[in-house]
Amino acid sequence: MLVKRLAATLLAVLAAVGVQVAAADPATAAPRVRVLYYDASQAREFVSVVHQGAQIWNSRVTNVRLEPVPAGRTPDIRVYADNGWPRAYPTSLGNGRWYMGREAVNDGYHPPRIAAHEFGHLLGLPDRRTGLCSDLMSGSSAPVSCTNAYPNATEAATVDSNFRASVAVPAREFVWVR
Repeated sequence: MLVKRLAATLLAVLAAVGVQVAAADPATAAPRVRVLYYDASQAREFVSVVHQGAQIWNSRVTNVRLEPVPAGRTPDIRVYADNGWPRAYPTSLGNGRWYMGREAVNDGYHPPRIAAHEFGHLLGLPDRRTGLCSDLMSGSSAPVSCTNAYPNATEAATVDSNFRASVAVPAREFVWVR
């Protein structure tokens, strides 16, 4: 009994300071899928592209799901559209905001790739300036002609690992760099 109370107290303290703790389903002892709710209501003309970016991640990872925020719930992720360059501002793993910048779209970058890339930042992935179209997180270092909007196996495995881990990754600001 004392061990259970200590464990419950420790979990409460960790949650209070913002540490993500993965809970297991007692019936199966399998980790629960973490659902992140996003609000695309301020994404203007890119709302459908934002949904597409979320579905791309949902098709490639198992430990986290991106879902539109239901009425009455506070979103974990907010998505905006503006005239600048796409960028993400994570506050913690799975939380923050990102911008669907029209400048990259006007330059010819593939909108679903941009959306999936920016969601990737909120899922804990940094920019990887490899220049390869096969690397979603290579961002704008890949050619403008690149239309691959899907994370590669390593990127998907990293996200699954991030959401299987018990401690959130530190927040960083990510900006597409030309």
